[in-house]
Amino acid sequence: MKSNKILSMESRAPALIVRDWVRGEALASFQPGKVYILGFCGTSCDSCDEAMLKLIELQETYKDRGVEVVAVVAHEGAASADEARAYLEAWSAQFPELNFRVAFDTGAMDTLWMEPSFSVEIPQAFVIDRDGYIAFIGNPYKLHDVLPQVLGGTWRTSAQAQAAERERIAKDEPKARKKALKKQVKAKFAAAEKIEDWKKALAAIEEGVVLDPDNLLFRQQHIHLLLHKMHDMQTGLPLLRQLIRDGINTNYKTMLEVAFRELFDPAHDYSQFPSVERFAIGKELSEHILAEARLQDDYNRAVSYLMVAWYYHASGKKDRAVELLELALLPLDGPGPDGLKDDLLQTLADYKGEK
Repeated sequence: MKSNKILSMESRAPALIVRDWVRGEALASFQPGKVYILGFCGTSCDSCDEAMLKLIELQETYKDRGVEVVAVVAHEGAASADEARAYLEAWSAQFPELNFRVAFDTGAMDTLWMEPSFSVEIPQAFVIDRDGYIAFIGNPYKLHDVLPQVLGGTWRTSAQAQAAERERIAKDEPKARKKALKKQVKAKFAAAEKIEDWKKALAAIEEGVVLDPDNLLFRQQHIHLLLHKMHDMQTGLPLLRQLIRDGINTNYKTMLEVAFRELFDPAHDYSQFPSVERFAIGKELSEHILAEARLQDDYNRAVSYLMVAWYYHASGKKDRAVELLELALLPLDGPGPDGLKDDLLQTLADYKGEK
């Protein structure tokens, strides 16, 4: 399903095409004479919980004036639609006062609504007026002031609305176009990776790095491709060292974890790595990670200890690796998120030669 038409205030509302309805009865289309608030949100979005509470409040306030809220959840990183639905049901259950429909989608609503309107971030709200036209696109928190004017029929033609829409497009269009280019890069990289054409994959990911130099995914894929697929140590190792320097200078924990995994993740083959340089970088990075781990909570400290244990075990210091794994396990109760405790126990058993 493609949509090249720009969607903005005064546009006719596109179709409502969702994969499934998680809460409430299915809504086939927007009914004339009603005002709809279509809110895009997600379970992993930092501010979406607050946005849901705001939408609940708006629905309660305006329920007798023909307003209906509909939430659409997309971009769920689940392995299957059923798993995504389970996440959504658990997430929506945390709002016992939920008073509107919640839909789950895997692409059509992005294509019809978010992308044509240059919307790149959630939460994002669209207001459809009684005539079926888009009256507002923007953050749900602005609806407290806008909605009464929409209901009064004065908002869409007002100078304030026109100015707000021009400002929104000027701000969001460059970000949306950059996002679209990044999507193209990812598609080209994925296609080349599938057929193991590493030269084409390299060209695609270098295009991505130029487009967005601070994108950690692009930087990680670039380094991984050079080191583990093309075995170009001369080009890849300086990029890895720069990633580590940037991670330390910005105190970006995830960046350091990404770098460490390129050096010591047991899933990788290091037979073509220069051993001396690998362990020299590993020693410096391990010491930094251990120093920072003292300031972390039990879970994140355990993640750090597991990674550093890889380094010590690979460098022949098995006792130190075992010690770190045992320290990581001490405060963890139950299986924990992401199977971390199982990973720790399995790694510890492997290092001890046990089952």
